[in-house]
Formats: sequence, C-alpha cells, structure tokens
Amino acid sequence: MTATPAVLDRDGLSTLVTVLVAQGRTVVGPTVRDGAIVLAEMNSADTLPYGWGVELDAGRYRLVRRADSAAFAHSAGPQSWKSYLHPQREQLWSADRTPEGLTFTPHEPDVPSYAFLGVRPCDLRAIAIQDRVLTGGRYEDTGYGQRRRRALLIAAECTEPGATCFCVSTGGGPAADAGYDLALTEVVDEDGHRFLVRVGSEEGARLLEQVPHRTADTVTETTARVSVDTARDRMGRSLPPVDLRALMGASLDAERWNDVAERCLTCGNCTMVCPTCFCTTTEEVTDLTGDHAERWQHWDSCFDLDFSHLHGGPVRASAPSRYRQWLTHKLSTWHDQFDTTGCVGCGRCIAWCPAGIDITEEVAALETELGTETD
Repeated sequence: MTATPAVLDRDGLSTLVTVLVAQGRTVVGPTVRDGAIVLAEMNSADTLPYGWGVELDAGRYRLVRRADSAAFAHSAGPQSWKSYLHPQREQLWSADRTPEGLTFTPHEPDVPSYAFLGVRPCDLRAIAIQDRVLTGGRYEDTGYGQRRRRALLIAAECTEPGATCFCVSTGGGPAADAGYDLALTEVVDEDGHRFLVRVGSEEGARLLEQVPHRTADTVTETTARVSVDTARDRMGRSLPPVDLRALMGASLDAERWNDVAERCLTCGNCTMVCPTCFCTTTEEVTDLTGDHAERWQHWDSCFDLDFSHLHGGPVRASAPSRYRQWLTHKLSTWHDQFDTTGCVGCGRCIAWCPAGIDITEEVAALETELGTETD
C-alpha cells in the first residue's frame, strides 16, 4: 500500500499493544526470559526487551546490556514464529469405537487471532516460504492455513545485524519489503525514542488509526532509512556469491561431508530452530480401553534416523548423508519443489548448533573443494 509514513513514540507503541489486546488478539512478541530473548504472549509493551542486545557466534548466544533503551536492537532468538503458526505438536483427529461402529472426528482447534509484534525481515520471508510450502499446493495444512489467515504481522526492521546474520547473501536484507501489515523502524537518538511506521495493508492502516501518532518528519525518516541501509553492509557472515543450486548438486561426493560429520552430533537443533523447516510425522495414541484413539502431528527432522526409515532400515544411515540431505535440500532442491530457496539467512542454525557448525563456512569449503577438483 502507498501511505504516508507515521511516527509512534514509546507511549504510542504501548497503546498499539493495548488496542490489539482489546481487539481480542493474542499478541506475541520478544521478551527476556531464561537468559535469552524469546517469543511469548504479552499483554503490555512493558515486557519488550528494552535495553537488551545479544552477542552471537557459532554455538554461542549471550544477552548483553545496551547503552540505550532500544527494544528491537537484537538478533533473532532461538524461536521463530513457526512455533505459533506451525506448532510442534497438533492433534489431527480422534476415533471412537461405538456400538454403531468406528467414528472419526476431525479435531477443530480454537484458532487464535494472533498479532505478531517485532517480526524480523528474515522471518517475514520465512513465513512467506512456509505459506508456499504448507498452503500453496494441492493439499493444504489446514491448521497452518487457519492460523496464518488470522495473523497480523508487525515487522521490526533490522538496524543492528548480528555476527551470525547473512540474510543479504540469500537475497534478502534488513528492510521489510513485503508481507507485513505494519513495519516499524526503531530510532533512538538525541531527539528521543520513536518508531517510524509504514503501512502494508488495509488492516494495518485501520490499526494505526486507533493509535496516537504523527506524520513522519524528514529527520526521523532519513535516520531510519540510513540505519537500515548501513545494516546491509554490516552482516556478520555471507554465503559465497555463486550459483548455490549448481554448487550443491555438483558436491554430492565431496570429502567435506565427512569432515562436517566428524563434528555434527545429528541432534537436529538446526532444523528445530530453522524458521522454514517444516517436516512432520504422525503418531497414534489410544486410551487403556482401546475404544478411543487420536492422531497427532509433530515436528520431525531429517537428522533423525527414523525419518527415512523403510522396511529395510533408514535410507540415510550415516551422519554425512543426513547433513548433506539437509543442506542440499535447503539451498538447492528446495527450488525444484517450491521455486524458492529454503534459507533466509537468519543465522539461528549457526548460533544454536552445540558443535558450532557454520552453514556459511561449510558452503564456502564445498566451493573451494569443487574449485580445486576442476582446476
């Protein structure tokens, strides 16, 4: 949408949350808990992580105090919005044995009307990718679709990328370019603490009308845009500027897979924290009588031995084959299935890998090895 940018102060942001709660929405945003900035339901903007930042590296995440009171000057935490839109465990149906026979009942969940506050641009792109995967084909994940259609997205543009961020090299960037209802850019300077607001939908425009705001001034607009633009040049990492689809396809027999497997624990942390990984499995549970059964869907990982188990055993029994499956699917064959990359460069898989394995380092090593072989 084309609309005049506006400015909210901290009180305006608090009012925004109050209005969303009054509308009956479940507001979810970042907050400090258990030594990390995590996503949680909130009834007040006071729970935002004002004055907190993070230090990141491979296998390392630390909260740090900031010199200012910024609320969104931190990198992505261990959770993504996938936890709410595509939850870890969800009931699909139940079955009951009655005198008339077996009766199946689809599970009808109480679908919240979410308002996500502080969605990073990388996560906006991740949500768009999951939209394509889970609702874009012939068979929609109905639970995801219901939650997604009722969700309102308030983005927070990045002004301070972390050491594990590499969104620019995946075709993204620190600016929110699409998919949001409102986009905030935080500015903290001698003129005060405020948020430049851009409208991205009619619903976002109606929400902004209910919140005290003013028309954006030139200084705030300029400062916000410069902060986002300079963030593009301060990414902590990057993928090699090559055709990743071709590189991964040509590296299936690379020795590097054995090297990374010596370090990889095949724990699946990278798939759990990834905002685009979507794989699930199902299980049936019954009560003690055997007259009631339920089918549940829950997250699965291609690092799990059972993930590719057939009657003769797992298709990918070795650690190198499982890591190769994850990385080549993410960067290469995802294009064949969904016409897009499966990586948004958020860096979560780097920071939350207990072995400190760095996806950008591994891809660069594959490029070097392939180049050496072809010289």
